[in-house]
Amino acid sequence: MPRFEPFPALRYSTQETVDITSRTAPPYDVFDETVRQEFAANDSHNIVNIDYPIESDGHGRYDKSARFLRQWTQEGTLHNDTEATFSIYRMTFTDESGTERTTIGVIGALEVVDEGAGGVLPHERTTPKAKTDRLDLTRATRTNLSPVWGLSLSSGLTDLLRESAEVVSTCIDEEGVVHVIERVSDPDRIRAISECVSAQPVLIADGHHRYAISRTYRDELRANNGFEDAELTMTYVGELVEDQLSVAAIHRLYNGINAEELLGALSHHYTAADAGVVSSHTIAEMADGGSLCLVRADGTGVYLKPKPETFTDIRDLDSARLEHALSTTPHDVTYQHGVHDVLARLQNREAQCAILIRPVSLEEITRTANTGELMPPKSTFFTPKLRTGLVMRQLQK
Repeated sequence: MPRFEPFPALRYSTQETVDITSRTAPPYDVFDETVRQEFAANDSHNIVNIDYPIESDGHGRYDKSARFLRQWTQEGTLHNDTEATFSIYRMTFTDESGTERTTIGVIGALEVVDEGAGGVLPHERTTPKAKTDRLDLTRATRTNLSPVWGLSLSSGLTDLLRESAEVVSTCIDEEGVVHVIERVSDPDRIRAISECVSAQPVLIADGHHRYAISRTYRDELRANNGFEDAELTMTYVGELVEDQLSVAAIHRLYNGINAEELLGALSHHYTAADAGVVSSHTIAEMADGGSLCLVRADGTGVYLKPKPETFTDIRDLDSARLEHALSTTPHDVTYQHGVHDVLARLQNREAQCAILIRPVSLEEITRTANTGELMPPKSTFFTPKLRTGLVMRQLQK
């Protein structure tokens, strides 16, 4: 089972206020360079200056990130904890049903294990993606700037995290999500959290590429008598239980095939029914009817209900059924979460049509952890997104 250990966290100084909203940002891969510039303009010490190097600066952009990191640490904008701690991470938000919820996890250092070795498990196949950017940034900064997101199979982790600890930073993001970081320094509580997480496998929910980069970086340092800290990587870990998960669907956008052609290709596997004009209510109707929804370029839709007899031995996942049904049909697919974002991309003619799918159930996520069978790429979208800049981890010799 994987080691899960506390570490001396690198944090923004909060002598004046624990609210560091202006210095944080979403994960680097969910916004573009225009939005990045807005964050940088809002606060000259925003984390994007380190975590999101400007491409136009060439390869030297990674050295620039490292210089910012050194400078901010020297001037006291950033500082390291004096002892190894865990960071409890609470997120309070309103879900799609309008219910206010709070989820709890803990940020620590999770062991970097070899692929297939067990202990730390992937949950879906990843799409090809250039790993050079994050790897070069890690090489230059020698810092875990944002956490991998893991789900622990250990029961009782949430109970260990419920009691409040020392609040060290807060943030309210663009979606109104309240992020609170609490430092755990009590040795007995640290030991209990570490032992709980280390007792069972951890399933990677988000950050498969970051975890793979950590493995590559670890191997590079091993070959050059590197440092021990690279044997672990910063990870947020929450318990794999219903009340600690908020999973949204990642919908499919299609090019190279129009809506009627797509409907024809799927007709053997699905029964079709008119869905009218697609809007946010469509997701609820899909859940009630056990169906997907094909969306035309004009925003009207067709409900698609799977024919069970055509999906023998296919996993109970909309993404898996779609992959099977379209396996012999030429098409180009991209991915987008959020119904309104899908409709906007269709309106802007960025895609010819789309298919809305339903979120993956807790049962299927748990089944993935227990069987090791991977979901198709982009099956799950875990929300809210962890904020970058609240906790970082420097790798020391």
